[in-house]
Amino acid sequence: MNMVQNGILSEETRLARYMSFNLVDIEMAKDCLQELVEAVDGESTVVGFGLSLTKVFKANIAALHNIPAYTTTGLDLPATPSAMWLWLRGNDRGELFHRSRSLEELLLPAFELTDVVDSFQYDDSRDLSGYEDGTENPKGDKAVNVAIVSGQGEGLDGSSFVAVQQWLHDFAMLDSMTVEEKDNSIGRHISDNEEFDEAPEFAHVKRTAQESFDPEAFILRRSMPWAEGMGGGLQFVAFAKSFDAFEALLNRMLGKDDGIQDAIFNFTKPISGAYFWCPPMKDGKLNLTQLGI
Repeated sequence: MNMVQNGILSEETRLARYMSFNLVDIEMAKDCLQELVEAVDGESTVVGFGLSLTKVFKANIAALHNIPAYTTTGLDLPATPSAMWLWLRGNDRGELFHRSRSLEELLLPAFELTDVVDSFQYDDSRDLSGYEDGTENPKGDKAVNVAIVSGQGEGLDGSSFVAVQQWLHDFAMLDSMTVEEKDNSIGRHISDNEEFDEAPEFAHVKRTAQESFDPEAFILRRSMPWAEGMGGGLQFVAFAKSFDAFEALLNRMLGKDDGIQDAIFNFTKPISGAYFWCPPMKDGKLNLTQLGI
């Protein structure tokens, strides 16, 4: 689709680098964004803007807001909003590194780099827990219908919204669990990725069965494992036409409707969380008409 940042709909990349920025000079922001329009293609580099940045330009992105900070029994899920998010996709870690350096330099007059996460494919799209990730992802036209805005007018059609969370796994806990305990926590067999009917209600697949919501809560996941030093987990990235589906899924994982928390919280928790609006494309460049650019 020529109005979409194609990286959103493309098949998973082998490597990725995620960059988050805060705005430090409002006066320079427009110039930097005009340079960014010329520098990115929406496929090898996907761009997202946070609420704070869109407010600077008085953009009317009605569905965009900051991710809530969630607190429930024994759990605190943080909100760590940023002004801008870049998702660099590729197959060569050195190329990603140098591309990120160029983009940081381009944005430096107005934006401060606050976080970088490097991700990678692991064992045929598995999470570092050993289980496959994104099994129920929509495909083809359904992916477009789930992830891409339409019927909203110039500068909005072709855009998307993305929820980003960095999840940190407790590998000591995972190592202490039996295969049966882990399978019950996920609701799939690690051996063949098959979902099983007798999975307990706290199993992740039971908590997040997207078709069981009203309306259905489908999202397009583009998550990848991350590791730094001896820590690691999942960089959760999910696109949709709004944040409604993501919030419905997360609320059920937290047990807000029935008091049953998702079992994955026993071995992993998010350590960051942010929402971004990913603008559409026009003539091969970012379409920033909603920002007056």
